[in-house]
Amino acid sequence: MHPYRTHSCAALRAGDAGTTVRLSGWVHSKRDHGGLLFIDLRDHTGITQIVIPAGSSVLALAESTRVESVVTVTGEVVLRDDATRNPNLDTGDIEIRAAEFLVQSAAAVLPFQVAGQESYPEDLRLKYRYIDLRREKVRKNMMLRSQVITSLRRRMIDLGFTEFQTPILTASSPEGARDFLVPARLHPGKFYALPQAPQQFKQLAMVGGLDRYFQIAPCFRDEAARADRSPGEFYQLDFEMAFVTQEEVFATLEPVMEGIFREFGNGRSVSPAPFRRIPYTEAMAVYGSDKPDLRNPLLISDVTEAFENSGFGLFAKIAANGGRIRAIPAPGAGDKPRGFFDKLNNWARENGAGGLGYIVFEAEGGKGPIAKNLEAERVLAIREKMGLSDGDAVFFAAGPEAEVAKFAGLVRTKIATELNLIEENRFEFCWIIDFPMYELNEETGKVDFSHNPFSMPQGGLDALNSQDPLTIKAYQYDIVCNGVELSSGAIRNHLPEVMIRAFEIAGYPESEVEARFGGMLNAFRYGAPPHGGSAPGVDRMVMLLADEPNIREVTLFPLNQQGEDLMMGAPLPVEPARLKELSLALNLPKPKPSISSTPDAAKE
Repeated sequence: MHPYRTHSCAALRAGDAGTTVRLSGWVHSKRDHGGLLFIDLRDHTGITQIVIPAGSSVLALAESTRVESVVTVTGEVVLRDDATRNPNLDTGDIEIRAAEFLVQSAAAVLPFQVAGQESYPEDLRLKYRYIDLRREKVRKNMMLRSQVITSLRRRMIDLGFTEFQTPILTASSPEGARDFLVPARLHPGKFYALPQAPQQFKQLAMVGGLDRYFQIAPCFRDEAARADRSPGEFYQLDFEMAFVTQEEVFATLEPVMEGIFREFGNGRSVSPAPFRRIPYTEAMAVYGSDKPDLRNPLLISDVTEAFENSGFGLFAKIAANGGRIRAIPAPGAGDKPRGFFDKLNNWARENGAGGLGYIVFEAEGGKGPIAKNLEAERVLAIREKMGLSDGDAVFFAAGPEAEVAKFAGLVRTKIATELNLIEENRFEFCWIIDFPMYELNEETGKVDFSHNPFSMPQGGLDALNSQDPLTIKAYQYDIVCNGVELSSGAIRNHLPEVMIRAFEIAGYPESEVEARFGGMLNAFRYGAPPHGGSAPGVDRMVMLLADEPNIREVTLFPLNQQGEDLMMGAPLPVEPARLKELSLALNLPKPKPSISSTPDAAKE
C-alpha cells in the first residue's frame, strides 16, 4: 500500500464499501460525540469523514491532534446509515473507520480558522497566505484562474497562434506608468526595466515574420493599487497579428472571450459575438465613461438647449459660457421620499460637485427646485426628449464638457445602483473604438497623445499633415465587460515616417524619437507588415468570473495595497556590500520629525 494515500479525499463512493484505504490530508474539523470522534479530512479535492470509535487504540492521539495538522489515516470504507448521509458531500454516503492514525506534521495554534465562512482582515490573510489558500473560496478562485489560463492557451493555439516568450529584463518603455528598475551589475550606472507590457517585442516579432504571436505575459508596473489593479505585477493574454484590419482583430478575440465566459460563467448569460462597437465620443456622451457597464439601462441625454436663456439662472449661465448640461433619468424615483434625493445631493458634494439638481414628473407638471424656476414648456421638453412618465425623475450634471461627461457617468452608475437597475448574472461586452489620437494638455496648453502613441492614426500621414490634431482619431480600441476595461489594443503604426510625424505633433523632435525608439524604428525600416493586437487582462477576467470585488482575491500570492509582500517581508533593505557591488549609493529621504503634543513643544 502506498505510504501516504491510495485515494484522494473526494474519490470514495458507496461502491468502495468494505475496502481498506489510506488517505492523507489536513484535519479540517473535529466533532466529539461522547467518545465517538468524527474528523473531516481534507485535501485539494474535497473532504472525507473519518470515524474513530470509543476504545480505539488511536482515539487518544486523534483527540489531541489540532485542526490543520497533516495526518495519514488507514481504515475500512463503511456505508453511512440513512440518517447520517450527507448529500452536500461527494463522499457523503461513506466514512472511513480508522484503524491507523499517523500525524505527519502537527499544526500550531492557527492565526485564523480555515473551516467556516468568517471574514478576517486582509493583512492577516496575506501574511499567512498559505493558510488562506486552504480555505474553500480562495482555493476555488485559484483553480478557476488556472483553468481559465489553460482554456485561453488552448483557444489561441486552435486559432493558429504560436506561443513565444518575450524578455523580462529589457529597456524602459513609455507605457504610462513607472517602471520597476533593475541595476545592471556589469554596466555601472545603467538599469534594466521589467516590462510594463511586451509591446515593442511583440511588434518586432511581427517584423520578424512570426505572424500570429501570443503569450500569457507577466507585466510589471510600479503604480498604486486599486480594486481592479495590482500594485506590482499582473498577467495578460498578449497577442499580435500581421496583415490584419481592426475588424479582424475583433473577430479573433470575440469568440475567445465569449467562449471563456460561457465556459466558466456558471450559467450567466454572455453577449454574443460580434460585440457592440461604440465610438469613444458616443460612449462619453451617452454613458459618461469609456468603459460603460451595459447592464445599466440608463442613458444620458444632453439637455443644454432646454436651459439656454432659461429662467434657471445657474444652468443658463453655464450654457452661455460653453458648458453642457447632461440629464440622467431615474425611472420610478418620483415615489421615493425626500431623503432619497437629499442622500444623492450629499453624495454629489462628496464627489466634488456643488450638488445634484433634479426634477420629479407628476401629472400636473414638474416638481423640485429646478422645476420651480424653469419654464413649464422647457420642463415638458426635457420629459419628452427622455421619454419619461409620471412618477419618474431626472437628475442633472452641469459644467465644462470634459468634466460633466465623467460626472454624469458617476451619477448614472449611482442612480442605477440605488434603484437596483443593474442586471446581475450577465456579462455584457462591447468595444470602444475611434479614440482621439491627441488631446490638449490642460496644464501646458499643448497637444499630447491621448492614449497609445504607437497606434496608427486614421488617415495616416495625410491626416497628420492636414487635419487639426484634436480631430484625428486612432485605430485604438478597448474591450470592456460589465464596466471593467479588460484590454486596450490598436492597429499599430508600422511606418517610420508616420511615427516620426505623430511624435513631432506631440512635441517630440525626430532626434528624441530616434534616441528612445530607435530599435523599433530601425526594424520598421527593413520592412514591417501592417499589424495589430490586444492584451486582455487575465486577472480582471478571473475577477469577473469569480464575482470578486478585488483583484487580490484571484491572485495566488498578492502584494497588499502598499505594494508589500507581508508573507515574505518584501521589499527588504540590502546590505551595503551588495549595493557596492552594484555601484549604488542610497539617498534616502529624511524621516519626518515627530511633533510632541505638549503645549510647550508646540510653541517651540
